[in-house]
Amino acid sequence: MSTVAPSKPKPNFLHRPRKPYAHPYFGGAVLGVVLFLAFLITGNGLGSSGATSRIAVAVEDVFAPSHVDNTPYLLNMAGGDKNPFDDWIVPLFFGALIGGFSSGAIHGRLKFETTKGPNISTRKRWLIAFIGGTIFLYGARMARGCTSGQALSGGATLSAGSWLVMLSIFASAYAVAYFVRKWWN
Repeated sequence: MSTVAPSKPKPNFLHRPRKPYAHPYFGGAVLGVVLFLAFLITGNGLGSSGATSRIAVAVEDVFAPSHVDNTPYLLNMAGGDKNPFDDWIVPLFFGALIGGFSSGAIHGRLKFETTKGPNISTRKRWLIAFIGGTIFLYGARMARGCTSGQALSGGATLSAGSWLVMLSIFASAYAVAYFVRKWWN
């Protein structure tokens, strides 16, 4: 009777041993260096909401090009011979997505889960997250930048508007937390 040797398990990114996070001060220092290099090399800071807008305008330009051509805000990003993806922020956006995914895979943090409290259903948690994300993205476009663009890039250049936006974001978060904390306790 012959015995079959157990096969070596294949690597699975969803079941890797979890590694600890970097120290926050080290992470902050690295982020500062990355921000400095971004300003030095590209002349721009960090951010992502502009890329989201450009992706949306690219899709809109496929289905409703006349609307894009007749709306000055959209025409600034696309329309005519303009390619909405021809901007520094688009590769930055996709680089951040790929980098975050790769880091999660390498450090054993990739998994499918919905983080929620015991007093909220998964469906309601996803709905609230979607609504909140939509409102936040709309606000980011109105404020001319998301938290990374406003806090990191604008804050680093001591822009008064960026500091006002960030203080408003924190104040709004504290105000909303009062109403939703019952779902998390």
